[in-house]
Parts: sequence; C-alpha cells; structure tokens
Amino acid sequence: MFCVYALYSFSANKFYTGMTSELITRFRFHNSKSTKGYTLRYRSWYCIHVEFFDSKKEALYREKELKSGKGRDWIKSNILPKYL
Repeated sequence: MFCVYALYSFSANKFYTGMTSELITRFRFHNSKSTKGYTLRYRSWYCIHVEFFDSKKEALYREKELKSGKGRDWIKSNILPKYL
C-alpha cells in the first residue's frame, strides 16, 4: 500500500507533499532524522492529510496533482482550515 501525504509547518506557513509506502518512518525522517533538504529548514511538520492507494502509479499521479497549483489551492481551502 502507498500513501500520499501533506505536511504543514505552522511556524513557517509552508507545505510539503510526498509519497511513501512507510508513512510513520517517513514522517519521523522529516521531523528528526534528515540532515539536509527542504523539510529540515521548516521543522516541526504536522501531517494534515493522507490518502491511501493500492498502486505506486496511482499514488505518484495523486502526488503530482497535489503539488500543482490547483492541488495546493485545494489543500489550502479544504484541509488547512480544519487545523487553524
């Protein structure tokens, strides 16, 4: 099983969208184990959205959708208000 997830940094007002087959491990990596990259600069991250897929192909397609302008707007208008 694969999942697409959206993370949000409240302190930096930044989003991150990714895809993985190991959600908990990946989330821990974003918040504590990575030593370089985008997610290091804007810690702490909070998981605000997760979608599950049976195939990697479907998950990659959805990740690409959420990383687009329309996808980011969808997250801002439909998901983020639940946390603010």
